[in-house]
Amino acid sequence: MQLRPIRRALLAILAAGLTAALVPAGFAAEPWPSKPVRIIVPFAPGGGADSSARVLAELLGQQLGQSVIVENKPGAGSAIGVMAAAQSKDGHTLLMGSNSMVINPSLNPAITYDVERDFDAVGMVSGQPLVLVVPASSSLRSIDDIVKQAKAKPGALSAGNSGNGTLAHIASELFATQTGVTLTPVAYKGESALLPDLIAGRVSLGFLNLPSVAPHLKSGGLRALAVSSPQTVAQLPGVPTLRSLNYPALEVQGWAAILAPKGTIPQEGLARFEGLLAKALASDTVKQKFEGMSLTPIVMNRQQTTEFLHAEATRYAGIIKARGIKAD
Repeated sequence: MQLRPIRRALLAILAAGLTAALVPAGFAAEPWPSKPVRIIVPFAPGGGADSSARVLAELLGQQLGQSVIVENKPGAGSAIGVMAAAQSKDGHTLLMGSNSMVINPSLNPAITYDVERDFDAVGMVSGQPLVLVVPASSSLRSIDDIVKQAKAKPGALSAGNSGNGTLAHIASELFATQTGVTLTPVAYKGESALLPDLIAGRVSLGFLNLPSVAPHLKSGGLRALAVSSPQTVAQLPGVPTLRSLNYPALEVQGWAAILAPKGTIPQEGLARFEGLLAKALASDTVKQKFEGMSLTPIVMNRQQTTEFLHAEATRYAGIIKARGIKAD
């Protein structure tokens, strides 16, 4: 009779040990997430990445059964926030990544993170085209005009950008490479600093973000020659795509994607978040809110997103090396 309590205790210990052995090290037994989820946005509040993160956080939090908190960590062209996410080991941190996260390692040798080594892709979020614009007073009315003038007077045309190594800068260098022309790059500290000179004609052209140029296209200060997205943009009726103009290699879009620090979230958790993200992006609510921010939802699974990020990193590394682009 006295042995029964001891036997029960031993069986309980053995059962607990067996359960522990079946649970992968570092992961809690309860379903993911087991506490609030944090999405690091490596930019200041108010931009496209931040706004889209907040839209998704509200919807996904309801589905996950846990709060989804957006935390801004701007600085160093997004490198500070990306590195903070890469170093997070709490198992409940995600990153809202963008073009800059795959550009920076090629641009700056001091960057220590590696996207493929340090992150698990979860899914794409959005895309936003660049717009090739010229001053409204410019004689340039097509890409062919730019190519002809640039070849006739190499370096006479200037291409303004929002900073060395930015997507706008890389787009203009890609244009020069693909068309065989010489453009003089002019770097500014952001698009807001560039726009007055572009409108005034002190800069010949630029590849700028749609939200930045849309008001000036409407007011007549700028003229759009092409958009960099595969599809035409509803806000810019009549403006052709680069693909339709036989320049598909020039397509460069701003994009956002969600990633997790490598190995910190169990595969079941990643799969669950991947599915909920795809569902949210397909919803009318997200489509409408993204449209108001000039964003297009992009649905890709984890494998597709991984392949996309690799292709983007390879592409940017090639143009940065070929053109000798350096960080500010």
